[in-house]
Amino acid sequence: MYQAFYGLNSKPFQLSPDPDFFYSSKQHQKALSYLEYGLSQQEGFIVITGAIGTGKTTIARSLIDAVQGGDVVAAQLVTTLLSPIELLEMIAISFGIQVKEVNKTTILKGIENFLITLKQQGKRAVLLVDEAQNLPAESVEELRMLSNFQIGNMPLFQSFLLGQSELKLIIQSQGMEQFRQRIIASCHLEPLTQEETRSYINHRLEKAGWAGDSLISFTAYSVIHQSTQGIPRLINLFMDRLMLFGFIEELKYFNVQAIDTVLQEMSNELSLQHHGDLPVPRVQTTVQPALAKASMQTPTETASLLTDLIEKVNKLDTKISSLINQINR
Repeated sequence: MYQAFYGLNSKPFQLSPDPDFFYSSKQHQKALSYLEYGLSQQEGFIVITGAIGTGKTTIARSLIDAVQGGDVVAAQLVTTLLSPIELLEMIAISFGIQVKEVNKTTILKGIENFLITLKQQGKRAVLLVDEAQNLPAESVEELRMLSNFQIGNMPLFQSFLLGQSELKLIIQSQGMEQFRQRIIASCHLEPLTQEETRSYINHRLEKAGWAGDSLISFTAYSVIHQSTQGIPRLINLFMDRLMLFGFIEELKYFNVQAIDTVLQEMSNELSLQHHGDLPVPRVQTTVQPALAKASMQTPTETASLLTDLIEKVNKLDTKISSLINQINR
């Protein structure tokens, strides 16, 4: 809806993972490097953990897109609560393995034959298990057993586990020592910093075709970071709503006041729907220093004082952003 208004050729802040919009923050590049290292080793497990919405799935999709068509046959599995036999079934389906009977022996034999065939073709199988924290410990152990498939000293099967922080607890639990010994690298994704949040937003806008000056004021970026906690999915959720608001209001530039308005709208809606995805505090940077003084004024005087203060902050914010654009040019 708002793409044409802002001169974009695609939607920059969609919630579904899109490798074309992959933003390589320091943390994300580290995680991707671990995955690539794991591929080069052709054995062991790589474990990537992080909070909801930090970009684990996007990393997995980027890796799959990068290796498909070479000597790696990759599949991605998004799990729920899968028992060991259900996990094996899903793995067979993900790799397109046909089995005559649904029992563990038959499925394992089908997987082994598939892996041997790949090896004869000069290829190998890699499985990326997303949302791996949902796997019971015994299913994680089943993945370890699959890593035992090999010809000579060459493993035929490799698994990468991506999940929320709970995955760490599963791996650290009793009975998982053999699995832990096969982890060759692990990484935990942290939320984006304030500067990374700014770069992330600009990166996605540019990927979508934005070619103008900064669309968002300098101070507004810090408010967006504070409100979304630097979590990419929440940034996308908020920015999509902000640009829809800008389209409706015909805004070509977003200052703190515009950010605050959208935050309040979303806060009210999310509260009514009992959603807890987006923390939306009031923009304290615009009004908190004046609260003590305002509390001693009449309602009319208080409103005037706060309006004047917000206007001054927005003017200063615009000047700072203008200076930054001049420097960039």
